[in-house]
Amino acid sequence: MKILHVITSLRTGGAEKLMVDLLPRLRDAGHEVELLLFDGVETPFKAAAKENGIRIHELGRKRSVYSPLNFFRLLPYLRRYDIVHTHNTAPQLFAAIGSLFCRTRLFTTEHGGSNRRRSWKWYARLDRWMYSRYEKVVCISDKGEENLRAFIGDGENICTINNGVDVEKFSSASSSGELERMAPRSRKIVMVAGFRWEKDQPTVIKALSHLPENFHLFLIGDGVRCGEFASLTAELGLSERVHFLGVRSDVAELLHAADYVVMSSHFEGLSLSSVEGMSVGKPFIASDVDGLREVVKGYGILFPHEDSEALAAEIMRLEDSEERYKSVADTCRRRADKFDIAQMAEAYSRIYNQSI
Repeated sequence: MKILHVITSLRTGGAEKLMVDLLPRLRDAGHEVELLLFDGVETPFKAAAKENGIRIHELGRKRSVYSPLNFFRLLPYLRRYDIVHTHNTAPQLFAAIGSLFCRTRLFTTEHGGSNRRRSWKWYARLDRWMYSRYEKVVCISDKGEENLRAFIGDGENICTINNGVDVEKFSSASSSGELERMAPRSRKIVMVAGFRWEKDQPTVIKALSHLPENFHLFLIGDGVRCGEFASLTAELGLSERVHFLGVRSDVAELLHAADYVVMSSHFEGLSLSSVEGMSVGKPFIASDVDGLREVVKGYGILFPHEDSEALAAEIMRLEDSEERYKSVADTCRRRADKFDIAQMAEAYSRIYNQSI
């Protein structure tokens, strides 16, 4: 079966990382899988996809992904494949419109638990029509499916397939010595997330003010809010204790070097970074919000949304009890197995085969 996945780009993000990890497994399951980028800008994820043997097409570079020209560039691709599977808003919409002009089986994945479009009343009718053009709309968590059904109503074309990561890759990685060289004899907190509006790095930065001076924070990622976070760090007098590592290809090794892995967000779909963090055998601490609660509750530790003092207190509770520290770390590691990417690939392959 010839399958084309379509996404805006392979910049940083969970959906982008998923393309790198999922598509080779779908290929190994016997499908002919290729990838189309609206923006073909060179990134570490794009390089990794190429190294994994995925053929990549692109509509352009560093142009607006919402340019109407992308619809006309996309249309020929819709005719070449048995299934076209879209990710992100622009590909979802343009592929839906394209289906009016050619017959193709459309699948899409909703990567968030909710999205801003649903608050635009003028857009709601178009959004509902768009979803109706898809044979399958895959949500990445039960909460995401619940929110989507509340928006567009119940439909037989909606299902949930949990996001997954290569758990073995993360659990078996070796610890990086880089963090120790940057902050010798420190207690290390690591957060992996893009510097985007739905993420809440400021709460973690503020939590550092409530922790002993031997605690250091390492932020892995980049994005439009980088300057804001740097300014906050300086304002709080934490510049020597907060380290901005940028986008990295050695995340597994860096996570193994952490004492605590944290994910602070305003909302999530199903955070791949969270599952990766739970895979390395360290205590995982997350804000108590949709998309994190479903993964972490009963396994890792949840703290109230935007409550930096509560986050610091949870870290110190773990710091004061070796037994509790080990128990939470072990439970997180076992929890990660439920979200192994092999299970995700099998579920995707199954819905593709059922469409024939």
